[in-house]
Amino acid sequence: MIIPLIDLRAQYIEVKDELEAAMRRVLDSGIYIGGPEVEALEREIAAFTGVRFAISVANGTDALTLALEAAGIGPGDEVITTSFTFFATAEAIVRQGALPVFADIDPRTFNISPEAVEAKVTPRTKAIMPVHIFGQPADMDALQDIAERHNLLIIEDACQAIGSTYKGRAIGSIGDIGCISFFPTKNLGGYGDGGIVVTNNEGVADHIRLLCHHGSRRKYFHEIAGYNSRLDPLQAASIRVKLAKLKEWNDRRRAAADYYNEHLQGLPLLLPYASGDSSHVFHLYVTLYKDRERLTMELKRHGISTGHYYPCPQHLQQALRHLGYKRGDLPVTEAVCEQSFALPISPHLTREQQRYIIDKLKRYAKG
Repeated sequence: MIIPLIDLRAQYIEVKDELEAAMRRVLDSGIYIGGPEVEALEREIAAFTGVRFAISVANGTDALTLALEAAGIGPGDEVITTSFTFFATAEAIVRQGALPVFADIDPRTFNISPEAVEAKVTPRTKAIMPVHIFGQPADMDALQDIAERHNLLIIEDACQAIGSTYKGRAIGSIGDIGCISFFPTKNLGGYGDGGIVVTNNEGVADHIRLLCHHGSRRKYFHEIAGYNSRLDPLQAASIRVKLAKLKEWNDRRRAAADYYNEHLQGLPLLLPYASGDSSHVFHLYVTLYKDRERLTMELKRHGISTGHYYPCPQHLQQALRHLGYKRGDLPVTEAVCEQSFALPISPHLTREQQRYIIDKLKRYAKG
């Protein structure tokens, strides 16, 4: 049996007819930049996340970058974030000339620790950028308390977490700005890159719209130097089709995670923790094992794909060496990076596939 980490082909087959009709609708329209499909998606994402404004952009990294710029983050400013994430989070901060300040993570949720954040606040701190890692919401109450006491912005990196909620509120809508990715493997993914920024702040929304269209509101007239960061209508149309399925697909991910949790009990694995305050959407099902390399090689031998998240934490990346971090600075993050791996999960993972995976894990444990 061959089991991919995320089965995008099975996802396509489920919505094939609707997708092809949506693509034909765009091709027949002759509108390939902006237009009604993009505008409709922005309205639908705003409604889905419960915010006033949603501004589509070219990718999730641009969503982070433009959010920081619209928030006025620039050279000399500090942004506290997590080292246990994809490089785009820190990259966006660096690209603004600001300084990413890394705080350690909670060993259960793998999200940024509010206590560690508090210890990192300085007079130069301008924002906190929590990442809702793997679809598990961060402790937003504690982070908002810190932000209010120190007059800081919160920019949510919700690139892995669309559809998750914290105490009944949609992730992305709680901080000042939320950033979402439509990368193909995300819970809501397109057929290429894409992203969106969500906010209740009209000034921020207006600034981001200006930035992503070359700093122009009127063709050939430019108020500022901006970017070319636009979501195309073909992507928007395909994402709209999948948005209609997102709640069901996230429920199926949770059911798959519950099945793993039930049947992997007793094995020497640290299983994912889901806080009672939130709804985890399991973008990835990440567990810990001390001899990760040996176990994942054995699973590969049986056709089971896994993913290492993340083999190198951000504070130890060569590209960020100038920040001066060294091994041992973030002990929880470093330990998790050495042991974490993802088992296959998607809305289309079958019980037969899960039983096969669980059987191989149990046989390995016995051996």
